[in-house]
Amino acid sequence: MKEALITLAKSKIRVRYAPSPTGHLHIGNARTALFNYLFARHNKGKFILRIEDTDLKRNVADGEKSQMDNLKWLGMDWDEGPDIGGDYGPYRQSERKSIYDPLIQQLIDEGKAYESYMTEDELKAQRDVQKANKEMPHYVYEFAGMTEEEKQAKIAAAKAAGLKPVIRFHVPEGKTYAWDDMVKGNVSFESKTVGGDFVIKKRDGMPTYNFAVVVDDHMMQISHVFRGDDHVANTPKQLMIYEAFGWEAPKFGHMSLIINTETGKKLSKRDETVLQFIEQYRELGYLPEAMLNFIILLGWSPVGESELFTKREFIKMYDEKRLSKSPASFDGKKLEWVNNQYIKKADENEVFAMSIRQLIKAGRLPKRPDMSQIEWTRTLVSLYKNQMSYTGQIVDLADLFFNGPADINDEAKAELDNETAPIVLKEFRKRVEDIDVFEATEIQKTIKSIQKDTKIKGRQLYMPIRIAVSHEMHGPELPETIELLGRETTMKHLDAMIAELAK
Repeated sequence: MKEALITLAKSKIRVRYAPSPTGHLHIGNARTALFNYLFARHNKGKFILRIEDTDLKRNVADGEKSQMDNLKWLGMDWDEGPDIGGDYGPYRQSERKSIYDPLIQQLIDEGKAYESYMTEDELKAQRDVQKANKEMPHYVYEFAGMTEEEKQAKIAAAKAAGLKPVIRFHVPEGKTYAWDDMVKGNVSFESKTVGGDFVIKKRDGMPTYNFAVVVDDHMMQISHVFRGDDHVANTPKQLMIYEAFGWEAPKFGHMSLIINTETGKKLSKRDETVLQFIEQYRELGYLPEAMLNFIILLGWSPVGESELFTKREFIKMYDEKRLSKSPASFDGKKLEWVNNQYIKKADENEVFAMSIRQLIKAGRLPKRPDMSQIEWTRTLVSLYKNQMSYTGQIVDLADLFFNGPADINDEAKAELDNETAPIVLKEFRKRVEDIDVFEATEIQKTIKSIQKDTKIKGRQLYMPIRIAVSHEMHGPELPETIELLGRETTMKHLDAMIAELAK
């Protein structure tokens, strides 16, 4: 009856994302979560969050919370998990030990697993010899050639010495393990290539990944497993566990690696040339919708030329057959472009709220700005909204308004090296003082009046004013920039430039 229920459940779509709470959410793990999420939602299935926390030494404080917070920030929700429960819990591996232990004992009783007493030093010495002989590292059965009496004597001596065993799984000899991968196609491994009998229970009593993941996926009735290409070598080991218990394995799909566009190498957590954690992009002021869009397109392609979609659109059109076999290219400049497109379309209030937090964090504004500062900042942010690739850029883009103009460069100096520049600046300086309401519309009218009276127009009219007030040749709308600088600061900058040109 139980097996019949499991078979029935297998016909339903149930997928999972199972992070280890060993750090923040990585771009690659976020992609794994998203592809599983889209597959579940597109097929009206269930998306499960499971925490694989059996590596107690590597778990970090708040690692689980960080994972969940960042998944939610990206727009994902789940149907079962450690925070909301479900029918197949517990959803933390550390709480499932009572499930694993009897199954491990079953394998021992059936002769499919055994206690191994080789020490770490002995294992290292074994690997060193194999390396010297240019062999692939592998475990050599420690009881090879022994009689049962000799084997038991060795085990008794190890126990007497206080050694704690690991439990190893007996790898079947001369077998081929194959599966039809949803991304890679037909994949097969010979049993002799997996590195020998592998550990399924560590000395601390906790199960290893390759054992626990099989038990959890079976017990939670997972139907499909989408994960990174780096897990391909684990799959034959897991198929051996499924076979040992007589369980049906889920369908596997191994997604292509992500490579750094700049280096052409696999995106590694040790590669400090690329920000790789969702938390870092949140802190810089990226929009979650843009991050979701960019990550989904790392190794998955929609039909047509469009690149920008909502989450709802992705769910509707998602097709696992369009997962790429080729490595996905992580291009930071492309991510900036995607985020800029979203910022341009984003609600003004959302962009303002994110930007003012960046300015406060950078010390450009007090922690509790007053109403006049808030309204001034609102105008400032709207001035730069379309330029920003992420809201953290507001700090540098708007540096003029907090720290004054930077040094003028040679190109700008050359722009001012003509006879009309002093005329424009002196006229503008004189008329700025007489503007009744110092705001962008009146400032624009004043500049136009100079054009009418002096016949100086175009670049020769606008560029000297822009360079004088900002020391820059490019930037947001000039009248709005001058309004934000204010009358006194504008006149101060004009006076300084007029004096410089008079030398």
